[in-house]
This record gives sequence, C-alpha cells and structure tokens, in this order.
Amino acid sequence: MFAEERRNKIIQLVKSGHPVKVVELSILFTVSEATIRRDLQELENLGLLQRTHGGAVSPQLNLELSFHDREVFHLDEKRQIALTAANMVEDGETILLDAGTTTREIARALCGKRLTVATNSMDIAFIFAEEPDIEVLLLGGAWRKSINSLVGPLTNSMLKLFCFDKLFLAANAVDCMLGASTHNLAEAETKQAMLQAAKRAILVVDHSKFEQKAFAKICSLNEVSMIITDSGITKDTLNCLQDYTQVLISEQSLKQKGVDTIE
Repeated sequence: MFAEERRNKIIQLVKSGHPVKVVELSILFTVSEATIRRDLQELENLGLLQRTHGGAVSPQLNLELSFHDREVFHLDEKRQIALTAANMVEDGETILLDAGTTTREIARALCGKRLTVATNSMDIAFIFAEEPDIEVLLLGGAWRKSINSLVGPLTNSMLKLFCFDKLFLAANAVDCMLGASTHNLAEAETKQAMLQAAKRAILVVDHSKFEQKAFAKICSLNEVSMIITDSGITKDTLNCLQDYTQVLISEQSLKQKGVDTIE
C-alpha cells in the first residue's frame, strides 16, 4: 500500500468520530509505529487531524470524548499544569475542583496538604479517600456517567451555600472571543455556578484546547483570574489570551523546553 493511500484511509478513520491509536494503525497497515507517527504528523500539518498522546482525533470532533479517552491525551502536560496549580494552594484553604482530567491530576498533586476540598467528580473524591488531612465534600446531583461527574439543579443549589478560596475550572475548548466552553449544557450551568461560589477562579487547560469552540459557553475569559497551561501554547494565542486575563505557563513544561523560569 502506498503512503498516500494509507493516509487517506487514516483520514477516513478519523472522520468516523473515534480516536485512532498508533499501535492499532501499525497493525492494521502492517507498517512500523514510526511510519504511522510520520503519517499523523503530515496529516496534522495539513490540518486534517489533531495528534494526541498515542494517536489522533478529528480537529472538527464535536462529540464529547469519554473520560477514558480523554485521560490519556496530553497527560504529561496535564501533570505539569497540576503541579503548578497545586503549588498555588496553601494549607487551610477551601478548594473547589471541577470534574475533568486535568483537575484530577491537580487532586493527586494536592495529596499531603491540609485542606477542605469540594468537587462534583466522584473520581476526584476517591483520590482523597486515604488523606486524613483533606476534608472532602462531594456535591450531589445528576450523574453524568460518561465523565463520572455530578451536575444539574441539585449541584447548583448546593454551590450557593459556600464560598471557596479557589476554584480550578476545566473546559473542553477555549476561544478568545467566545471564552471557555463545554459540550454539555448542564455541565456548563454547573461550571457557571462554581464560578459564583469562588473568590478566585483559575482555568486549567492544556494547549490543545485553545482556538476551539464547544456547544455551551461557560464564561468569558475576563471572568477567570488566571489560566494555567503548558508551553505548547502558540505565541499568537498567548498574546490574545493576555488581553483578557493573566496566563501562567507551567514551570516544568518550560524547563523541559530549556526556557529559564523566574524563581
């Protein structure tokens, strides 16, 4: 099979709406994983797909990926963001963690601190199960099984009872003009309620979420105090975001690129 034919078939697979994996494509086309990675790079350069950790997805994918699919995408970057976020949290603070793969990594990075943490994510709550110094409040609501989160009127009503020091907010997409957005309306409404319940809101997203739009708007970018992301962000996107709010690039990702950081 010629390279052009193989790449056309990869495009067809991606357009079907499901993530493709390097290992699976290597077996399917009987070529090396290195060859598949080169194919994916070429197709990404043409704007025909978006590379992920271990595979690729369609850049026009509007369907919300499952939590399992999303958790492996840009995992290193999410962990770098999480460490930067956790370093901003002081013992004794009250923290609100939105449901998401990046916020889940923040939860892991917070272990060992003395905190009160509220979340609408059952996965995040379980991370703290054996943390004696972290008091956990699991917000009630309707169970979104695809991402294991609790959302809706009950969740939003509970949030009105509290005032948290910091909110770490997740999003599926971030666009300078539209703001932060997500695929599900109920999820967006709960995220909006979270914004009202926190003194300071910090949006945590890896670079792949930028210049994207999803179905339901969460907020404008000037409604968050800060965005924490990784060094994969483009200069143009960074400049655009900085017109609306402060942007912090995780120190670990900068160090990995050989960029000096300010102590």
